Amino acid sequence: MDIIERINKLKNEKNAVILAHNYQPEEIQRIADIIGDSLELCIAARDTDADIIVFCGVDFMAETAKVLNSGKKVLIPEIVETDCPMAHQLPPEVIIDTKKKHPNAKVVIYVNTLASAKALADATCTSANADLVVNSFEEDEILFGPDNNLGYFVSRRSDKKIIPMPEGGHCYVHKMFTLDDARAVKENYPNAELLIHPESNPKLQDIADHVMSTGGMVKHVLNSECNEFIIGTECDMISRLKIDLEKAGKSKKLIPLRKDALCTSMKNITLEKIEKCLLEEKYEIMLDNKIIENARNAIERMLSI
Repeated sequence: MDIIERINKLKNEKNAVILAHNYQPEEIQRIADIIGDSLELCIAARDTDADIIVFCGVDFMAETAKVLNSGKKVLIPEIVETDCPMAHQLPPEVIIDTKKKHPNAKVVIYVNTLASAKALADATCTSANADLVVNSFEEDEILFGPDNNLGYFVSRRSDKKIIPMPEGGHCYVHKMFTLDDARAVKENYPNAELLIHPESNPKLQDIADHVMSTGGMVKHVLNSECNEFIIGTECDMISRLKIDLEKAGKSKKLIPLRKDALCTSMKNITLEKIEKCLLEEKYEIMLDNKIIENARNAIERMLSI
């Protein structure tokens, strides 16, 4: 058997499910049971009936799966090199300190945070539903973090005062994109729509044809009458789009805004590591029960909206 056959055999024997984020390498996406953005994978993690969840993504994603499936074994194939730098920009002490300065504000935390931060939130959000979650609160002030650019996106769609925490919170991949990048690619592909992720710089959001989550990009590319798209997010989003276009029997031109827009943490999961993960059932995500309970409340508040 080749490695894919061995992975599938192990998966069936152990009643395991493989979840993969849209930024995973194409070969990982193709062997996954479910591919998705943060919201899609949150829902999939909550609803799965598998005994073992193998999460192909970064640390906070596997933690979220554990929060929503505390009685299941949640594994991540690589534990050392799958940290999300943005998630680590918002440790619990920053939330506690900011809350002291704004005691009447509600706390909305991007799912791109560790469980210990989620446990201090009134609700979590994703890039697909951040404005809906923020606008669901009656309070006028919202403490929002860690991504300041997503905070800008929300502020354009809400009357509430968005207070960023921390100052300067960002995704290093999306921060790479510039107006010059957009102009150069648009010059070569004048008929292409520019799709920008809301973690990107405000100036890019302001000139984009559409600002949307990766899940939003999938729906738009599949259903749009346009046949050319400049993809302003991590490069393997094009892999996800290609897979879905193949399934739909469609062919469209997909152009990366930058060919070097790569999340290195996402690329540290391989087929070999997935096989070893299933064989040895490690690395298992372990969280304190109180953190699980409080983080679950924040996530469930989001999922109820």
